Amino acid sequence: MKSWQMIVPIVLVIFIHAASAHAISNQPIHWGFKKAKNEQQADAGSEYDQLLDNYGGFYKGNSDEKIVYLTFDNGYENGYTGKILDILKKEKVPATFFVTGHYLKSASDLTKRMADEGHIIGNHSWSHPDMTQISEDKIRLELAKVKKETEKLTGQTDMKYLRPPRGILSEKSMKIAEEEGYVHVLWSLAFKDWLTNEQKGWRYSYDNIMAQVHPGSVMLLHTVSKDNADALERVIKDLKKRGYVFKSLDEYMFKEKLKNPLLSN
Repeated sequence: MKSWQMIVPIVLVIFIHAASAHAISNQPIHWGFKKAKNEQQADAGSEYDQLLDNYGGFYKGNSDEKIVYLTFDNGYENGYTGKILDILKKEKVPATFFVTGHYLKSASDLTKRMADEGHIIGNHSWSHPDMTQISEDKIRLELAKVKKETEKLTGQTDMKYLRPPRGILSEKSMKIAEEEGYVHVLWSLAFKDWLTNEQKGWRYSYDNIMAQVHPGSVMLLHTVSKDNADALERVIKDLKKRGYVFKSLDEYMFKEKLKNPLLSN
């Protein structure tokens, strides 16, 4: 009789856990927000703000600090990442590069250089799927393969930042990623820069960035863009003149943990 008394609570816990996991919404969210203007922060709205907060994610920093967090998405190499790394090194600016499996396999030398020069390598999934359209096991595998290959190439054992491929996520995909130890990093500054056959010159990139920049910007750029590579040094120098400083995502997270010690647990 006593053995049954022990087993029943365990079964109930498992059942409740499974039921609650099943109940989490997998409704696709296509990330979007009201763009910043006149250095007033971008705004995704209270619903998205709360969802990100529930799972430790973020898309912008403190509105009172003129800080920019520079991030790049690297799905494939188009010949400009080396130039971008040269500029970051020259200007002493940290960045996070969110890489896919294709990038890791086809641009291993550049991936190693990112890590060697002190940049963070984040997870952008192995095959760039819509995370809301694949199974839980597949999501975990997509993330694990990127982490494993990055460690193999660079020795980076800790991978904690995730940018959802295609900018599509759900509460369920966020929950799974959180269980795998990831923080969702969305963005508050972006523009159509990834179409390699529609590059418009450095001024296009520069003007879009300067028009949208705001205190706490999480800037998303794609390294396949010649416009971005040609504009980046000027952007960095001019933002510095306007009083902005460039910080890493690790510095952001450190400050958040100081504000909320529960995040450290």
